[in-house]
Amino acid sequence: MIGADRITWLKTHTILNKLSDEALTDLNALLGDRSLSEADILSQVDQPPDGVYILYQGKLQSDRPQGAYCLTAGTVLHLQDLILDRPSSETLTALSDSQLWQISREEMNDLLDRHPDISQLFSEQLAAELDRLSAELSYERDRQSELRPYLVNRIRRGIIGSSRYAVRLRQKIKQAAKTRDSVLIFGEPGLEKDNIASLIHYGSPQRREPMIQLTSGLLQTSGAELFGRLNGKPGLLEWLGEGTLVLNNVQDLPEELRPQIAQLLESQTYQPVSRDPQQTPVSRSCQARIILISERTAPEFTDCIDQSIKVPPVRVRKTDIKALLDYNLSLCCRSRGIPKPKITPEAVRRLQSYDFPNNLRELSSLVKRAVTQADGAEELTEELFWSQDNKKTRLRLNLFKSYPQLRQFLRGKFWTDGLNYGITTWVFALVVILLFVGPQTRDQNVALNLFWAWWWPLVLIGFPFVGRLWCAVCPFMIYGELSQKLSLKLFPRQLKPWQRQAAERWGGWFLFGLFALIFLWEELWHLQNTAYLSSCLLLLITAGAVIFSVLFERRFWCRYLCPIGGMNGLFAKLSMTELRAQTGICSAECTTYQCYKGGPEKGEGQETNGCPLYSHPAQLQDNRDCVLCMTCLKACPHRSVEVNLRPPGIELWTTHTPYSYEVALLFLLLGGVFLRRLPQLQGVLGWSFNLETFGQHLELSLLALLLPAIAPLLAHALIQGIHRLWNSPKPRPFIDLAYGYLPLVWGGNLAYYLHLGLGEAGRVLPVTLATFGIEGVNLPIWVADPAVITFLQGTTLLVSTLLCIILTQKIARQSWRFLWPQHLSAIALAYGLWAVILPSS
Repeated sequence: MIGADRITWLKTHTILNKLSDEALTDLNALLGDRSLSEADILSQVDQPPDGVYILYQGKLQSDRPQGAYCLTAGTVLHLQDLILDRPSSETLTALSDSQLWQISREEMNDLLDRHPDISQLFSEQLAAELDRLSAELSYERDRQSELRPYLVNRIRRGIIGSSRYAVRLRQKIKQAAKTRDSVLIFGEPGLEKDNIASLIHYGSPQRREPMIQLTSGLLQTSGAELFGRLNGKPGLLEWLGEGTLVLNNVQDLPEELRPQIAQLLESQTYQPVSRDPQQTPVSRSCQARIILISERTAPEFTDCIDQSIKVPPVRVRKTDIKALLDYNLSLCCRSRGIPKPKITPEAVRRLQSYDFPNNLRELSSLVKRAVTQADGAEELTEELFWSQDNKKTRLRLNLFKSYPQLRQFLRGKFWTDGLNYGITTWVFALVVILLFVGPQTRDQNVALNLFWAWWWPLVLIGFPFVGRLWCAVCPFMIYGELSQKLSLKLFPRQLKPWQRQAAERWGGWFLFGLFALIFLWEELWHLQNTAYLSSCLLLLITAGAVIFSVLFERRFWCRYLCPIGGMNGLFAKLSMTELRAQTGICSAECTTYQCYKGGPEKGEGQETNGCPLYSHPAQLQDNRDCVLCMTCLKACPHRSVEVNLRPPGIELWTTHTPYSYEVALLFLLLGGVFLRRLPQLQGVLGWSFNLETFGQHLELSLLALLLPAIAPLLAHALIQGIHRLWNSPKPRPFIDLAYGYLPLVWGGNLAYYLHLGLGEAGRVLPVTLATFGIEGVNLPIWVADPAVITFLQGTTLLVSTLLCIILTQKIARQSWRFLWPQHLSAIALAYGLWAVILPSS
């Protein structure tokens, strides 16, 4: 194109239409042709242009620091750069084969000298551009001001984990980010669904556009803030432009707004709110992308939504929990500027067995609390994690609410320090001395009478009511604590931390073996009627407490190794009382964890050394790990700790975790009853062991200890056979069902000791005088008639057998038709106890 045709084209397609005919004629005479192929570079940014170009055909791409855009035919290139004598402000690249007209720098400078109206055109263009930029800046300032309260500026995190659920979720997010379609994100609370919306927006081509998030329940029912008002203030949708609108908790959306949101999703149009009912607003087009977030599906919007994403809860992503823990731990430690500790495998397993009702939010909170509670430790153990569980608060009555005086008493100095150091220490010392120097038989030694006729029956009767309460005033551990304090004063040092992994694995079997030896010692050397040997038994247990208290911090012996503590912890599962804490209060308010770690006074919380068993009341699942010392109650400044009444033994079919050593101890304690009745056992079974011979006595004793486990094992084998033959429901493992025998074990032991408690304990006054060589013939005695004792023993066995059957049903959660072998074995064991206990009473 040349001559008049080119001049006409310049007038109709470029900004040069305002030039004089003379200037256009001179310009046209100097223009030369320039061709570019696709991807050819015309000029580089920050390089001086070699002339002015006019794009005649084709397309060019301008790359500037502010972004890239396309140039079409009629664009005049580098005119401003040449007039201002500055380097090029853009890189120009051909997007297709293009034709340009060009004029060199020297020729253009000469043309500018001859025609000042070209410079004037540039000045006018520059002024217009400044006006446009000023208007855009003003609009953007107003836009940012309106959107700022709702802006989401970043992604908090990606999708963590490698499970199939995590992989599938990532794929859905990528698919949603590729389009401008509306999306519904739904799932349970605490899953960070708003963060998934951010991942979609910032992974899309519109990532530079704003993203705002609104809470649906807080929107005006008129929708004015969202849609704007007719002839009034614009709404957020207008300010948003091509950005992303996120409506959180859409299930709370006002009913009046639901049709308008459905219209917005379906047609991408909306109507501003009009104050005049006679005036119908004109629908406006919406360029924004809409993302809905809900805790459930939204049927009213299903037909309007292009894509739905269901976020899986944490409980189905067990394989991701370790990665989630590690990520949150790194985040927490980095924010606090502390070294990252290691989470033990036991802690990970415990958290993997938890359902996380509050999902990712709860997991993050657990990690933060564990780091705070660890106080710089190199490992985070399972004791540092606890979580809310509705099973722990079901069917509970807080005694502190009904009896405030009980709380005051338990927080007082008498319980337990006043009782332990003011009474128990010297009473125990007196008992041990009397056992050594006094008469050696139970009918003449009050200490022996107290130990066998008073302590055993009373502590057994107490288990269903107060659980492991005896351990709170146990003299063994009192002397252990005294030795610990004295040794630290004489030899200042750091006590050893607990070897938890080894103790959890072997501690239970240690106390099982110790209890078995005590049973054999009691039978073979007649401890019940030999005072100095009973004293030796008490001193040996005390020595264990002292030795381990001098070596380890707190009550390591009590928690893992004490045989009496092991028995108490087992029977405490049947208790109708429990000490627990309100998890919500601990989670929301507690930052010091003084009930667990100890510390100075805070609020109404007293100064303590922390839980002696290293148990946090909010994480307790089992009465086995609480001795009711009330240290946590005294330390807690938030009134979180409570003592509850509950259905006896409820933990055995709700929150209980079985242990093989506990099952072994359970049958050992049952065998101990038969062991104490060897002559009667021989008569029932028709055996003829000579109990005067040590070897045969030992053999029969071992058989008596092993005998009670035979019937339960055979019964469970029969249950397994029924399951395989008749395809009955799969039975629970033996280690679970074995706890169903616990009431019978308790009842058998109590029935045995009733003849001591009701037949000898009432002779305490004459026995006391006899201890010091004084006749007490005329002193009163309180003993029950043998028939009454026999009746109570039989009743105890019958009731405990019935409870045994009921508890087995609760644990198994199956029909009795599939459990009748275990019920028959319980009845058989009860019959055996009846046969060896009652006739000799």
